[in-house]
Amino acid sequence: MSARRSAAVVASGNFLEMYDFMVFGYYAGAIASVFFPASSPYASLMLSFGTFGAGFLMRPLGALVLGAYVDRRGRRAGLLLTLALMGVGTASIAVVPGYAALGFVAPLVVLIGRLVQGLSAGVELGGVSIYLSEIAPHGRKGLFVSWQSASQQLAVVFAALLGIVLTQRLGARAMSDWGWRVPLLVGCALIPFVFLIRRSLHETTEFLGSRHRPGFSEVVRSVGRHWPLIAIGTMLVTMTTVSFYFITAYTPTFGTTVLKLDPISNFVVTLCVGLSNFVLLPVMGGWSDRVGRRPIMLAATTLMLLTAYPILAWLASAPSFGRLLAAELWLSLLYASYNGAMIVHLAEIVPAAIRTTSFSLAYSLATALFGGFTPAVATFLIHQSGNRAMPGVWLAGAAVCSLLATVLSGRLGRSTPLAPSDARQTSRVG
Repeated sequence: MSARRSAAVVASGNFLEMYDFMVFGYYAGAIASVFFPASSPYASLMLSFGTFGAGFLMRPLGALVLGAYVDRRGRRAGLLLTLALMGVGTASIAVVPGYAALGFVAPLVVLIGRLVQGLSAGVELGGVSIYLSEIAPHGRKGLFVSWQSASQQLAVVFAALLGIVLTQRLGARAMSDWGWRVPLLVGCALIPFVFLIRRSLHETTEFLGSRHRPGFSEVVRSVGRHWPLIAIGTMLVTMTTVSFYFITAYTPTFGTTVLKLDPISNFVVTLCVGLSNFVLLPVMGGWSDRVGRRPIMLAATTLMLLTAYPILAWLASAPSFGRLLAAELWLSLLYASYNGAMIVHLAEIVPAAIRTTSFSLAYSLATALFGGFTPAVATFLIHQSGNRAMPGVWLAGAAVCSLLATVLSGRLGRSTPLAPSDARQTSRVG
């Protein structure tokens, strides 16, 4: 199988993983009313977003346990396992009756489904990124690894398109009552097809050529030895995960409940953001192969720090479809520029022997601590302050974290043993 075809096959499952996460975020308001009735719409929405974020708390555990499995058993085996777990989690949310029928059991099942999804996602992104980095032709790692994130944008686009069609056909009332289940059921229907495709993957040559494959206890000890690098990796991912979940999962709710724009307009904006990201991510990943990872990362984090709050304040001063689209596309540009370079940079600096575990753990910790709770944090900040632009402060804080990590990562990365191919690549683009 050619490298390009393998990249497309492995990215297909990554698309499905992100699609299921996006659907929950898009329909958080409807899910809140079905499973989390409370004394106020704000409390109900916070419970829904809290459940959305709870799935991310399982990611570090998935990264450690499943990452060790991948580093020992192989990239292909890990990608099949994570897809199966994702299917179980998604199906449990899609079919369980609401609170009115089952009482407290209903939100409990939804929570368990989110936790299983989170366990799977804890190593899915890392497994895909590492697989792509190991099959990439020399000098094109940035371009190849960027397709991990680009495939997620197809999920954003597909989920937004489906949301537009369903809302137009069914109406807002039906979507709130039961229509939100349709996108989840579509995801369930795609899982067997993607599973069959992934079975055709071959193991990477680099993994097959490795002489030593660590066991779980050895992986844990190695993670402990390399904790400063993993901490820096977590900081690197912070801006990626916070900005991504703001411009995608939170946008429909932000536009509808905060800015009071119509649902179709919000889905159209989300669709445009997904298309923008899909185009920009490979472009910026490929550009990082030419000019280096860190210059792009430094520029993107600085611009996010300086502009996140002002552009949201401009949007909040006179909300409109045009302003929401402009603000989101600007944030999309900064996200894609940073992430296109950061993902491969992280893959290059983590220890080779525990590459999947360490990459996944850094990514999962950032998502669990910061990104996954971005919708809940944004909702809380707006509610407490009365300022609709306050999520810009959260975005700026994430930018500060990743800017500092970008400065530090070069020195830590050079002190970490790399695989020979990574060492050559890092020396050229770092």
